[in-house]
Amino acid sequence: MINSNTKNVLIVKTSSLGDIIHTLPSITDAKRQLGDIKFHWVVEENFAEIPSWHPAVDKVIPLPWRRVRKNLFNKSNRDDLYQFFSDIRACGYDKIIDNQGLLKSAIPASLAHGPVWGLDGNSAREPLASLFYKNKMAMDRSIHAITKNRMIFAQALNYPLPQSAVDYGVDLKKIDLASMGLGGVNSYLVFLHSTTWVSKHWPQEYWFELCKLAGQHNDIVLPWGNDQERERAIYLAKAAPNRCHVTQKLTLTQLATLLAQAKGVVTVDTGPAHLAAAVGSPAICLYGPTDPAKIGTVAHNHKHLTGSCHLAPCKKRSCPLKNNSPITPACFQETTPKKVLQQLNQLIDT
Repeated sequence: MINSNTKNVLIVKTSSLGDIIHTLPSITDAKRQLGDIKFHWVVEENFAEIPSWHPAVDKVIPLPWRRVRKNLFNKSNRDDLYQFFSDIRACGYDKIIDNQGLLKSAIPASLAHGPVWGLDGNSAREPLASLFYKNKMAMDRSIHAITKNRMIFAQALNYPLPQSAVDYGVDLKKIDLASMGLGGVNSYLVFLHSTTWVSKHWPQEYWFELCKLAGQHNDIVLPWGNDQERERAIYLAKAAPNRCHVTQKLTLTQLATLLAQAKGVVTVDTGPAHLAAAVGSPAICLYGPTDPAKIGTVAHNHKHLTGSCHLAPCKKRSCPLKNNSPITPACFQETTPKKVLQQLNQLIDT
């Protein structure tokens, strides 16, 4: 363990779900290297549950900007913003680390008391953000986000980059499944069927067939986050009515616990896939237009199935071959339900 005068550190990583989870292993590294170091964390309020899962995070400071900016004239919103400014300036920090590299993170970091570490203009996602940092670091933008975060923390906190396996350090208590509307479900699979880009969606007919096949021998849980996703989950559950279970609306902690207790997971490229990695769930991850080498899940029991299309990973939000393929998105044509289930069963059995 390295002796260090750095005891109190502020992290500014406000979003998104996957990016926040990618920061957790860096905290584990720092705690192992520096011992009694403690962290505060500025994060968007809808993700405020996540930092609290790591025992080295002493305080979470929710950022209400996404909500407040919609109506700055509302007194309650202004009061919440003033409270945020008060909280972020309530104590001094030995170091402040902005590992997001955006103006929306750099500005709050600069308002806190303490020297700020961040990415230089060639490395930050928004180069102007680097103007707010006293200490600038150069990082290769092509490396995986988790590796980049571990390098940022090692450089800012002055310890050698650990060569150990990724450890998210998540500490979750077991939750009764009945509290999630899943009474009577014991051994189960979770299918994470929702994502953002249209091109990242595994075809709905494939999900339906997978539910039918997997439901012959397994209970299946179908979470959702909004009304459209709930409607999809209800439709997919018809493939195996006695085996498929649509959840109620879950908090992030409930979703993480659901994943942690699952026998296995099938997921598209989505934030909750990284939750599955953080809590150690075996998972088959389906990547079509995106490249898992840079943003994919990182866990010893995750397997990535990538697109077979000659354009993959095209990084397009809409499939460029949607009118010339029997399956849309075209990159998933060979990632069939039978193949996915076979890979999942092999992963669970190992």
